[in-house]
Amino acid sequence: MASLRGMQQPELSKKLFKIIKSENHAIGAYESASRERLSIASQLSDWGEATGDDSVSDISDKLGVLLSEIGEQEDVFAQNLEDYRSVLKQIRNTESSVQPSRDHKAKISDEIAKLKYKEPQSTKIVQLEQELVRAEAQNLVAEAQMSESIVITMVADSHLQTRQKLKEAYDLHFAATIERAEKQIMLARHGRRLLNLLDDSPVVPGDTRPAFEHSAQARLVLNDAEEDLREWAPNLEPITSSATEMGSNLMPHQAGAAATSDTGEALTLTTEGSNVGAPETFGQRDISGSSTTAQAEPNQTYQS
Repeated sequence: MASLRGMQQPELSKKLFKIIKSENHAIGAYESASRERLSIASQLSDWGEATGDDSVSDISDKLGVLLSEIGEQEDVFAQNLEDYRSVLKQIRNTESSVQPSRDHKAKISDEIAKLKYKEPQSTKIVQLEQELVRAEAQNLVAEAQMSESIVITMVADSHLQTRQKLKEAYDLHFAATIERAEKQIMLARHGRRLLNLLDDSPVVPGDTRPAFEHSAQARLVLNDAEEDLREWAPNLEPITSSATEMGSNLMPHQAGAAATSDTGEALTLTTEGSNVGAPETFGQRDISGSSTTAQAEPNQTYQS
């Protein structure tokens, strides 16, 4: 059943509100998965120690370290999804702010239509038409917020900001997905290297299995994993934008005449624009998970 807050959302933003809410549940699931992975990694290490087998104890402990870092990547992914989700919220907030002005304009238009039908000579029609001009101006200003123009004389594309923000949001989402996948693949490959250090050859009953001789190699595997994570850098196809291709008059090159209201009056609007920022870089985690160091993404060049 929909929440009361969801029911109160303006019609224009209801669908995006549901997406944002669903994403919040998904993010919570990734955070929960991270905690469970860390717990399982710790349990694996404890079990290996309890076997009394030095080989199993050493390998299981180092597998636990790798599995723990795999779990940490789930948490990093969840954090990056929060960044993507916050961009969707910006679209939702703009849609929510536009709805009241649309409703007000529609209400006045309906009142004018009813009066023209019932009382075509009513003096109130002139007053309502003047009010409609003001309502249209307010609506165009609100719509212009979605186009992010600094000075506009027409609303050529009221969904420009929506398009920009959609690209920015899913640029973040897919970059985060690629980071998580590539890092977990690296860690999994090192995990397989550890498994090959465990001798599982049969031993004649009564004979003693040789002592574990690969502790140094196992430690080297962890060092390699740590170095790979530290040196990892995104190699992404840039997400570009042509949204700022404006003429000298701050209008799109193909823009035409000034916008007019339904009553024929020309409108000139001024809005404050904001540039879409580049997606935040994703943190690099040490294998110990104790620190996070930001690393630049030279190939990710979202422009606005």
